[in-house]
Amino acid sequence: MTRSLLACACASMAILLAVAGASAQTQTSAASDQPAADQGAADQGTPADEDSQAPIPFEGGQLTITQPEQDGEKVLAYDGKELASNYDVFFDRIVKIGDVNVALVDVGDGGNQCGPAKVIVWKPKDGEIQTTTVEQDECGAPPAAVSDAAIYFVPYLLPGETRPALQWSPTTGLTTSGELTYAPEPGTDWKDVDPSKYDNIIDAFHNEAVSKAAEALLGKAMPDVATSLLVGGGTEKTASGAFYASGCVPHDCGGNDGFMAVDPVKHKLYFARRGDNPEPDTWPPVKDWPADIKKAYDDAQGSAN
Repeated sequence: MTRSLLACACASMAILLAVAGASAQTQTSAASDQPAADQGAADQGTPADEDSQAPIPFEGGQLTITQPEQDGEKVLAYDGKELASNYDVFFDRIVKIGDVNVALVDVGDGGNQCGPAKVIVWKPKDGEIQTTTVEQDECGAPPAAVSDAAIYFVPYLLPGETRPALQWSPTTGLTTSGELTYAPEPGTDWKDVDPSKYDNIIDAFHNEAVSKAAEALLGKAMPDVATSLLVGGGTEKTASGAFYASGCVPHDCGGNDGFMAVDPVKHKLYFARRGDNPEPDTWPPVKDWPADIKKAYDDAQGSAN
């Protein structure tokens, strides 16, 4: 089963990467094919004043982004008809899918915990303005790659996850184009672990030896534990040479927190996750943790257990 999922993932990724590689060329071509009004709109993709974005000519009308109330939500509208609203609304670009002009707009809560959703705006021939919103787990849209026939959304994968890759076109709407499965870099071992290269300790899962050890230790809990580390910074080291970091689930810091430590010399991993239960779950049991890693965890949590 795992082999078939990975095979599917590799095939899907090959297709999507090919699309992504052509994305920049496609966007340039689409912009050059637009009428003069839409060509100007593409140039307005990065307004100078974040709070006052210029109207965007689109399909005989105008897309506007306004903020009716100070400190309130911004509103995306087409000729006065509201299409979407949230605290952060920014025009991305206009592309051409087939013979249809499509506007892409980022709409999100703001802050640095989750990216924005992607709102797709288009107008069928002789029809009304239409929208579709693409989002992954209520935490931003996957990266978009544009081809002549469709927009592909490649999901962000956490260790242990399999997710659908989506595609959208004006004729078929939002559909599933395949499945992708998280996979570490083949052939990497404990000697290749280098925390200085990690933006987040989750990057350690890219190492095949670490990923296999984590899967053996965590089992089906691996995606949830990885999610509890998403909001976090760099790593710190203990005196013994192990490195560690703590984190939390986006929008739930303090309610769903995680901890991970890696000992690349002894080939050991240590995890903790505090969620709904009064006491944190730990892998292996915390009584089996070395003293320096236990202290690092206690310090990271701000209290001694």
